[in-house]
Amino acid sequence: MKRFLLLCMLFNLVPVFAQVAPKPENATPKVVKDVYHGITVEDPYRYMEDLNDPDVVNWLRSNTDYAEAVLNTIPEKDALLEKIRELDSRTAAKIMNVSITDNDTYYYLKMTPQDESGKLYVRDGYEGSEKLLLDPEKYKDNDKTYTILSLEPNQTGDKVAVRLAPNGSENGELLILDKSGNKLEEPLDLVEVFGWLGNDHIVYTKLNSADIKDMDRQLNLKVYRHELGTAQTEDKVLLSSANNPALDIKPEEIPIIFYDKDLDRTFAFVVTVNKAAKIYIGEGDKLNPNSWKQLASQDEQVSNFALSSDAIYYLSFQDAPNFKIVRSSINDPAFSKGKVVVEEPESGPIDDLVTTKDGLFYTVKSNGVESNLYFLPKDGQQPKQIKLPFTAGYVGLSSKGPKFSDLWVNLSGWTSPSKRYKYDLASNTFTLQPLSTPADYPELENLVAKEVMVTSHDGVQVPVSLVYNKDTKLDGSNPTILYGYGSYGISTGPFFSPLLLAYTLYDGVFVVPHVRGGGELGDDWHRAGQKLNKPNTWKDAIAAAEYLIEEGYTSPEKLTIMGGSAGGIFVGRAITERPDLFAAAIPAVGAMNTVRMEETPNGPVNAPEFGTVKDPEEFKGLLEMDSYHHLKDGTEYPATLVTSGMNDPRVIAWEPAKFAARMQNANASDNPILLLTDFDSGHGIGDQKSKTFENFANMFSFSLWQSGHPKFQPATPIND
Repeated sequence: MKRFLLLCMLFNLVPVFAQVAPKPENATPKVVKDVYHGITVEDPYRYMEDLNDPDVVNWLRSNTDYAEAVLNTIPEKDALLEKIRELDSRTAAKIMNVSITDNDTYYYLKMTPQDESGKLYVRDGYEGSEKLLLDPEKYKDNDKTYTILSLEPNQTGDKVAVRLAPNGSENGELLILDKSGNKLEEPLDLVEVFGWLGNDHIVYTKLNSADIKDMDRQLNLKVYRHELGTAQTEDKVLLSSANNPALDIKPEEIPIIFYDKDLDRTFAFVVTVNKAAKIYIGEGDKLNPNSWKQLASQDEQVSNFALSSDAIYYLSFQDAPNFKIVRSSINDPAFSKGKVVVEEPESGPIDDLVTTKDGLFYTVKSNGVESNLYFLPKDGQQPKQIKLPFTAGYVGLSSKGPKFSDLWVNLSGWTSPSKRYKYDLASNTFTLQPLSTPADYPELENLVAKEVMVTSHDGVQVPVSLVYNKDTKLDGSNPTILYGYGSYGISTGPFFSPLLLAYTLYDGVFVVPHVRGGGELGDDWHRAGQKLNKPNTWKDAIAAAEYLIEEGYTSPEKLTIMGGSAGGIFVGRAITERPDLFAAAIPAVGAMNTVRMEETPNGPVNAPEFGTVKDPEEFKGLLEMDSYHHLKDGTEYPATLVTSGMNDPRVIAWEPAKFAARMQNANASDNPILLLTDFDSGHGIGDQKSKTFENFANMFSFSLWQSGHPKFQPATPIND
């Protein structure tokens, strides 16, 4: 901007600026000081934590109006949005949440190009004709927008429970339907997790409040039993810290009950974001509060299990960072009584496991990105690898359970749209069983996916995935998005998305560094980006950025860093540590103020991942990963688009707001710092399709504008 004004003066020109909504005044700091373990921390925008304050709300709205006006001046944004819609329209429907009952009844969500969200359908068998059971847009006649979050049929398949939520709040309403789509009773409110207990009972974990700002919303949760046909007020508590003191359920831990119809056993999980769960078993569906027996403690580090007719297969990372599988007899089912049947792989972590009548199937991720399928027969022979129809980055498994041989395998990759196969063990063959007409993407012929290893700050090799046009010249001129997450041991990709494809059609390079904190290289990789080790997450991102610049893929003037939710740490700390590396940054609904995270309803359950301010050392880790507190006055920051959702139950809206307010005051560059708050949505979970597409069109357009792409430059400069 300064250079532009200088040229205007030299040539006696009068600049004409684009007309947008008035730019709001920067928020006034009102410093509050906190002392944590002898360390004083200044918080200049603490008052923004009151989201009921009209002044705070007005500031959020004025910033949103301005951000929307600025984004709407980007000339190619509408064309990009239309391209996203066109790519989406090429498939007849997207099929999700497929659940197949013992009698081969299919329940699933289906979304056509004309639909805003998935609708519930049923069909008898793969070849059967489908029937629409529930359209969430017609669920209730009010001003709320509902989406279906999950579904589960009962044992016989004549009923299905469907969890819906309004406006991205994730405040679940559980609806029970019969196979004809008739509503059997009034919905159950505030359902977080649910399952069937026989054919006519539901077990569910219930939130304490619909208010996402209520600090008691997720504390001391209870599991209830509901009998169909009775009022929710009559439901009985089955599991809670009060009812089950012997289980030592902490206030921030979430109890869940699961019933296995084949074994007639009930299982209880007590979980947080810690991968290691407490697991208990009960007899049948009677659920005497005193009958629970512990199967696994947190020290035994069991993250998942699968059941067969005579055994439990535990997936554990105890002394096995790449995970191992332990088999225990169903007659003596404790983890400690089991035997290792699949040793920890050297190539990478075990990712998933399911059982069938024939044995155990599981997947192993190699080099952080490539997945392979293995089978362990019931007779205990050595596992064998099963050759897949094509090399896949993602392998998803599903079965009908241990009474059947049916196994379905979903395969996808960076440049490979998902394909659904049915696998036959006897003939060792895969049969394509799409539930919709596959889409045709000839543009993929021009794309390549490349995997490289990048040396990080401490010498550790980090896997990095790159997707780009095969004719891309390595001359530093390419707009590039560096997208990452790096928390909870969650792996990022490989995945295919029309959204990603749309970005590459503008010669964009899409890059995913599989940074520490994720699960791509096992539990050690996760722990290396957790709590006091969290700096490795953004330092790995910085190393990837430097690699892209050194190798000529892009330059600091062309590079955007982007991430959402916990990925806000990945973005925020990378740009506060190395603002010179990036042209733009997009922290979407990001965790930007981690020191105050425990003062939010969703904060306490996240302490196992990020730490607690109650612990002197973990507090230091939280302060170090806090992007808000690392903003410095007089620093030239990259253009930044900060987003938040007023109904967000995961990252409360004031975290991104405080970060944006502080950054606007601290920024010494002419780059725009925009805050875009969605007052009708939450964390993105449950958003309608049009909103998702619009959000990505905004983010990609902002990135391409700031990267200098000629199609995305406003006709006249924006006076920021």
